[in-house]
Amino acid sequence: MQLNPHQIWRDIQAIRSAQPLIHNITNFVVMNTTANALLAIGASPAMVHATEEVEEFVSISQALVVNIGTLDANFVGGMELAMKQAHKLNKPIVFDPVGVGATSYRNQVSTQLIQDTPPSVIRGNASEIMALAGLDAQTKGVDSIYGSEAALNAAYFLSKKYNSTVVISGATDFIIYQDNIVSIANGHPLMSKVTGMGCTATALIGAFVAINPNYFEAAAHAMAVMGISGEIAAEKNPYPGSLQVNFLDTLYKLTGDDILYRLQVTS
Repeated sequence: MQLNPHQIWRDIQAIRSAQPLIHNITNFVVMNTTANALLAIGASPAMVHATEEVEEFVSISQALVVNIGTLDANFVGGMELAMKQAHKLNKPIVFDPVGVGATSYRNQVSTQLIQDTPPSVIRGNASEIMALAGLDAQTKGVDSIYGSEAALNAAYFLSKKYNSTVVISGATDFIIYQDNIVSIANGHPLMSKVTGMGCTATALIGAFVAINPNYFEAAAHAMAVMGISGEIAAEKNPYPGSLQVNFLDTLYKLTGDDILYRLQVTS
């Protein structure tokens, strides 16, 4: 599939117009970062994880994002309830297996969650995608030690097993659904020096699947926007602290021309 920059811009406009409510069960490290990114793109974020209210909150949301970064039993309980409720109501689910491969508990929780309720989209780095597929992949905490290309076979396996779109983040991002693949070469190395950028990509995918029912296309559009915004932000000031601020500003004022002239994609 070739991405159409005009369709990416159409989705951005739809997000800004509809302001979809994105329910995030995410980790403590990135709550502020991802909430601000969703606001900047035009969506409405909510960080709700209590078991007593997640089902009710899913019911009023347009998409659910589940991120296992800072696991504990209460978080897992909320994730299980929310994912089952989203599936029942036919709401899109985006799953981020942060740090899978680092511990047996993390592996067990991730596998159980997606087996019980297969997500619409799975996004992770190469190590996470490989570990989630059951391969003996090494990881450096929550960071990958592999290039994104190394996880392609694992991504195909996961996509076919769970009927999910799978996104592998890296210097080149790969978006896979069944036998379809698109790769996006946008982004900047400085993005790896800012915590939570991968989690931000997952949250942005939540905004795009909320307004585009073609989840493969929506995930690819989100990753293109993520990479292009990172490029522009890094060009303004090549330091990690500045990147965080400039990235949000860029998301907020991103234009159709930015996408048209910068998009680097192959299929």
